[in-house]
Amino acid sequence: MSEWTIGVIGGSGLYEMEGLEAMDEVVVETPWGTPSDKLVTGRIGDVSFVFLPRHGKGHRLTPTDIPYRANIDALKRLGCTDIISVSACGSLKEAYAPGDYVMIDQFIDRTFAREKSFFGPGMVAHVSMADPVCARLSALAADAAETTGVNIHRGGTYLAMEGPQFSSRAESFLYRQWGCDVIGMTNMPEAKLAREAELPYATMAMVTDYDCWHDGMEAVSVTNVLEIMKQNTENARQALLELAHRLNGQERTPSPQAIETCLDFAMITAPEARDPAVLDKLDAVAGRVL
Repeated sequence: MSEWTIGVIGGSGLYEMEGLEAMDEVVVETPWGTPSDKLVTGRIGDVSFVFLPRHGKGHRLTPTDIPYRANIDALKRLGCTDIISVSACGSLKEAYAPGDYVMIDQFIDRTFAREKSFFGPGMVAHVSMADPVCARLSALAADAAETTGVNIHRGGTYLAMEGPQFSSRAESFLYRQWGCDVIGMTNMPEAKLAREAELPYATMAMVTDYDCWHDGMEAVSVTNVLEIMKQNTENARQALLELAHRLNGQERTPSPQAIETCLDFAMITAPEARDPAVLDKLDAVAGRVL
């Protein structure tokens, strides 16, 4: 039976789940450098998990400094079949209140200081990001999260900004005019790299604040963000636990969006022109097609 191995990228405490067995800390080195931290593996029934603290334990890394390529490569290397991103975000809509969860289905990438692809000179590839989230995985996570009593919004556009500073009011109003729903600093290029690695990806975005557009609310600060994040983390753990129980005994089939085979039609560089050194670095990410 094909089993689920779910990579969870989020805070360092997410693996503190009741019933998580066979826990182990794993050090993974990748051709793209060292991941944010050690990865924690474990199982609940026949569902495996791999947890990766996105900012490192103690929140050592800024959003720009996160080694996104190493993180996704490490999860692929450890056999992950799917990735769930658990992320804090600011709300750009009145209806998306602090404490709510948003299951993202679209992204606008405004980051500019990050390496965004595993491919480049010597091996060029272009994957489609028209539908950047795995709809099946997102729905499964949303169904599980609803059991915790959290208010869930199914669908939303996430504006990824560079940071580490929060938005100006002018930026916040602009993003609202664009029709964005939430704003964050970490899901790009993470989602793009997951697609290049042929890994179905879903974002469970936890609203912590109203950014700074809301006249009736205090402008976003680290203090109030951390307070809401603490409340959200326990709900996220319970949602992941519920997801594991729901997936137990279910055979995993490929994503209906054919994400696991998206590289079949993405490779551009002719075989004779491919750089062997670049191909070596792609052994985990694109080894299936190379």
